Amino acid sequence: MNDTDEQLDQTETFAEEGGSLIDQSFLSKIGKLDLVSRKILQGKIKGEKRSKKRGQSVEFADHRLYTPGDDLRFLDWNIYARLDKLMIKLFLEEEDLRVYLLVDSSKSMDYGRPNKLRYALKVAAALGYIGLVNNNRVGIGTFSTQLDRVFRPERGRRNLPKMIKFLEETVPEGRTDLGRACKRFAQEHRAKGVVILISDFLDRHGYEDAVRFFVARKMDVFCLQILAPQELDPPLTGDLKLVDSEDGQETEITISGPLLERYKANLAALMGGLREFCHKRGARYLSSSTALPFERLVLDQLRLHGVLR
Repeated sequence: MNDTDEQLDQTETFAEEGGSLIDQSFLSKIGKLDLVSRKILQGKIKGEKRSKKRGQSVEFADHRLYTPGDDLRFLDWNIYARLDKLMIKLFLEEEDLRVYLLVDSSKSMDYGRPNKLRYALKVAAALGYIGLVNNNRVGIGTFSTQLDRVFRPERGRRNLPKMIKFLEETVPEGRTDLGRACKRFAQEHRAKGVVILISDFLDRHGYEDAVRFFVARKMDVFCLQILAPQELDPPLTGDLKLVDSEDGQETEITISGPLLERYKANLAALMGGLREFCHKRGARYLSSSTALPFERLVLDQLRLHGVLR
């Protein structure tokens, strides 16, 4: 294999990167982290997961006078003994934070060393684990031209093996249609929550509709763009035949310095456009190369950008 062959041998690498998505040593590092919502979701205080809706919980909040029809289980008999008044205990009720992880599993994600899809699944596994151990409801969707597979929202650490199995069974297939897949997921999951969309966002249909569907439903949206180092800085020279990984279309091209610079400028414009589009609509955005160890992305970058704390 010559140098050019080595440079081009970056496609369909997903199957080569086996092993567990996440190991026990890393789980111990992220077990005390938590996902953060910047918006008020179903009565939650910004950045918190506690509602002031009154109900039964473990944390006492206040009293009020008893009125006929109140649940007698919540009478405070200590106050009655001291003051001869019937008072009802009020509590702060804990509410679930819904965490939705959407992972692009189209053929365009099966590229690069490290592989983009494998990297995205590792990030989803870490975020899903953090959600489950904090008693959030975690739902996952994988998509290509449509919403392919769905892990219905579950809560609790006991669901970790089932969630990991779901992610590990993901295979790259099909073209990318962000808008179609996200619309379907948004229609099926109407409860407000945090939506983390993990994709390369290399969709000829555009990314705008995908973000709009969730913003319109008042979701807290975070777009994580995953790109391979070979996409950010292609190691290509000479006469080449390029094959589209999703539709097989072939293009013969001569790689030159000016052409590479134009490619990098177009990619930078795509990334900048997505960043600006998200920010204008109250969504968050982060791009990452798979050259960055995913542990550092989770422990450093996602905390820096306020997704984790």
